Amino acid sequence: MSHSLPSARIPLRLPSAVATFGIGIAGYLGVNLSPYMIAAVQSALGADVLTASWIVTGALLLTAVTGLATAKLSAGPRRLLVARIGLVLAVVGFGAAALVPAPAVVVAGLLIGGIGAGGAVSSSGAAIAAFVNPDRVAGISGLANRAVVTVILALIPLLPLVPISVFGTLALFALLVLFASAWLPTAPVVEHVAVPTAAAASDAVARRPRRAETFAGFVLLVTFALWAASEDSLWAMAGVMGADQAGLTPEGLGIALSGATAGGIVGAILLMIVGNRLGRAVPLAILLVAGGLLKIAEGFVTDPTMFIVVFIAWNTVYAIAFLYFVATAAALDADGRWSGPLLAVYLVGSALTPVIGAALVEAFGYQGFVTVLGVASFVLAVPAFLVARVSSRLQRTEEPASAVTEEVAA
Repeated sequence: MSHSLPSARIPLRLPSAVATFGIGIAGYLGVNLSPYMIAAVQSALGADVLTASWIVTGALLLTAVTGLATAKLSAGPRRLLVARIGLVLAVVGFGAAALVPAPAVVVAGLLIGGIGAGGAVSSSGAAIAAFVNPDRVAGISGLANRAVVTVILALIPLLPLVPISVFGTLALFALLVLFASAWLPTAPVVEHVAVPTAAAASDAVARRPRRAETFAGFVLLVTFALWAASEDSLWAMAGVMGADQAGLTPEGLGIALSGATAGGIVGAILLMIVGNRLGRAVPLAILLVAGGLLKIAEGFVTDPTMFIVVFIAWNTVYAIAFLYFVATAAALDADGRWSGPLLAVYLVGSALTPVIGAALVEAFGYQGFVTVLGVASFVLAVPAFLVARVSSRLQRTEEPASAVTEEVAA
């Protein structure tokens, strides 16, 4: 008798880690370098800050839209094709913007590069779901991202912020990971094997509750999008808010941002160590509540030192929660059906949060602004908790399938 079994997740190895995390960093690098990109656009076009900001925002939104549009392909057998086409477009687009000084080429190149980055985001996000222990893999992914981006952010300002240094970095990094893309894990396939002694077990596993997974997946995407918008709104307004209410200097803001990056690295290391030993639902809910409290506290702090301390604490909590969201999406389905679009969804809110944050501050003032953001975290902790529980339950259904597969192989 032939029965369908979901294929097992694979262990994380160095080649597959380099490909998966490297492609993901290439997709998100434009987001991390956006302040430098704005300066480079100004240099190339002689444009004002607002015009340059809108051009960069357009590129980032194209990354988000493309990531969402290619998410389904990345969860299937065309994952590697999506990654390679995306990386090639990133190399061509950002490379043209770096090397050709014509304004039309710079703008078109950034938009094409943004589209290419979207393919990198969805394919790498989907590939994360292929590995055993999504929680630990998410932690390693976060550590790799923070470490590489921190080095790049430190090196680029050593050169003039012009197209060749900024856009050239984006193109070069995409080219490097293009050569490693062959190691990207493929999407799982359904294997049909003869199981004469374990038919009942395999049938039970094959009838995996896809309806519950689909509902939980959509809830997760909406929850994550709203949470990401609330988090990045505070990030976008932190400099202005710190200066106005706490007398934070530019040097102090630099310390806060550097400390936030360090906090993210620490958080990623902690998740790597802990893995799934604490579960997923309770830690995620606690992190969202704690993050909400810290966001509210940030709006009532008037001492610059305390402002920096609270900011770093909030960012550390945010980084760990972000990785738990990634792990939750990866655990829902091994083919990356939800982890692929998750990272693209984040970019939608990230590209618009400066506008959202400014509007909320104008409407409610700083303290009202942080209160709205804090309450949003409290509310979103409920669906996040429920979806994380579903993801853990669905992931456990894969274990009998793995056991049956091993029995058949033996």
